[in-house]
Amino acid sequence: MSNFVRSLRLWFAPERIREEGDTPDYRFSLANERTFLAWLRTALALIGGGFAVDQFLPDLRWGWRIGLALALLAAGVLCSLRAVNHWMRCERAMRRGEDLPAGRFPTVLSLVVAVVALAMVVVVLFGWEG
Repeated sequence: MSNFVRSLRLWFAPERIREEGDTPDYRFSLANERTFLAWLRTALALIGGGFAVDQFLPDLRWGWRIGLALALLAAGVLCSLRAVNHWMRCERAMRRGEDLPAGRFPTVLSLVVAVVALAMVVVVLFGWEG
């Protein structure tokens, strides 16, 4: 079975992670959970921003409005999926006594948000109706 499938199964049966390694200090597990919740708050904010762009900017040209809204919504979806994946990977690493996993997702998410923000700056400077 591939690592991806095994990891995906742990998303829905997190108690199975206890079968690996030693139990870490509970403070580290709780910190990992708080990080997970922060990622979820970020995902909800991105999703809310996507809906806000679509609903509250009706005068914005359709292509701009849909493009910006979909970019924010997609970033929110990816962020929520990344949250659970990162939580599980960190929990596993702590139990195994390994280094915490590094990833590029924060950089990718930051770039997506920056591109959307720059597009909004262009829209604000040059008008809503294009």
